[in-house]
Amino acid sequence: MLPLSANFQPISRTALSATACQTDFRFTMLTILSLTGVIFVLIAIGYILVVSGAFDRNHMQVLTHYVVMLALPALIFRAVANNSLGQIINPAYILTYVVASLTLFIAYYFWASRVCGQNALYSTFAGMGASSPNSSFIGYPIVLMFMPSLASTALAMNVIVENLLLIPLAMLLAERSNGSEALNRAVFLDIARRLLLNPIMIGLLAGLVISISAIELPMVLSRPVDIIADSSAAVSLIVIGGAIAGMPRTSISGRLIPLSVGKLLLHPMLFWLVSLGLASLGMGIADADLTRAGILMAAMPPMGIYPILAQRYGAGDEHAAAMVIMTVCSFGTITTLLWMLNLTTA
Repeated sequence: MLPLSANFQPISRTALSATACQTDFRFTMLTILSLTGVIFVLIAIGYILVVSGAFDRNHMQVLTHYVVMLALPALIFRAVANNSLGQIINPAYILTYVVASLTLFIAYYFWASRVCGQNALYSTFAGMGASSPNSSFIGYPIVLMFMPSLASTALAMNVIVENLLLIPLAMLLAERSNGSEALNRAVFLDIARRLLLNPIMIGLLAGLVISISAIELPMVLSRPVDIIADSSAAVSLIVIGGAIAGMPRTSISGRLIPLSVGKLLLHPMLFWLVSLGLASLGMGIADADLTRAGILMAAMPPMGIYPILAQRYGAGDEHAAAMVIMTVCSFGTITTLLWMLNLTTA
């Protein structure tokens, strides 16, 4: 069984901008709350800015555009370019993430369609909402605070899986359920074009080129990338808060409870169980800390594009409401998970 706290090395309050503690230290719940609270205070700031009228939707759209077009691609580019391909690509981690996420996607697709009697479009985004964590905007800042040496590695691999598998799968199913019964070549090419032109994907591919070629960027290029990438965490969290403030709350139903349980509780649990299963077959993640980072990433609320895609395809406001509920509830579930990961086990 995975020793959840053997090497768990969070950052102390006196060294948030330094490196992880070098010795095992058992953090109290109060300390963990103070650290995760930083993340959710920034989200709350974004929410208050919009609700109070200090920022309107146009302001938040500018910040969102900055994060999506510049800050986040710079962060992913740096995460990939500054490491060798062997450090970025951990087949066991990727396999664990793929199996756990796909299993949950399929399970919630059939739960929505067979149990709840919903149409294929709603079921598609129920699957996406339960299986696609917000690795970039929320997951990365949290993992960075507790396991800084692994944050970039986990982010890079999550982004690869999300952009090459989870998002395309949701888009293909949405196209099919929205009337495109024949997923012809044009549909596939259109989805591929949108994904390849995504700035996040461009940053990922550019980083892979630099990593594989082992090119060392001159400071005149690398330093601006660092400055922009460093801004991504704070700005993206404020953007999340602003987005929550602008989301409708009118479509709240009982279906959102099991959907929230799936994303916030079952996804990290499934990641852990799959990692144990693969380990028993000799294909497990060798680094226990990387496993913890993956569990944390899986525990994040859904990615920001989830309600956007749902509304673009006409899935209604319920998925936007689900995003609000899961983001708010994640403060408690993530804090509790961090406390569990920090417990000393025999």
